[in-house]
Amino acid sequence: MNRLEKHILFIDHSPSIRTKQLADAAMTIMTTESDLAVIRKQPLNTTTEDIIAADGVLIATTENIGYMAGLTKDVFDRTYNDLLDVTAGKPVAVYIRAGLDGTGSRKAMQSILIGLRWRLMNGILICHGKWDNHFIEGVETLALGLALRVEMGA
Repeated sequence: MNRLEKHILFIDHSPSIRTKQLADAAMTIMTTESDLAVIRKQPLNTTTEDIIAADGVLIATTENIGYMAGLTKDVFDRTYNDLLDVTAGKPVAVYIRAGLDGTGSRKAMQSILIGLRWRLMNGILICHGKWDNHFIEGVETLALGLALRVEMGA
């Protein structure tokens, strides 16, 4: 990837077939409907340098026991202090696939984003309850919105 090319870092925790469907839909819409490069990484492979270099970040997580997935939290456990004051203003979008109501996951994510002073491009999308194919449309809308705003320099 040419560093002059803008890109989105997609931190993707998709442990199931359904969550992979959501992530694939996000990836497809961002790469086909924008001129951005998208780098998709699993949480354990995401580094501080990846986040700093990104022009925007899309975070996909599941809800586990009423909280964001431990692997998603691990990204911030490893990078948070190094990102403080270095990435303020970074555009971000988040979606959560939640079996419960997603409240605990959303609150935890909001606290992290506020601390980092990242700019949430839209409300955190919670896809909760029994699987619904409309989740895909919601994720596509969220991902494309982030991509277009990053592309325009938001």
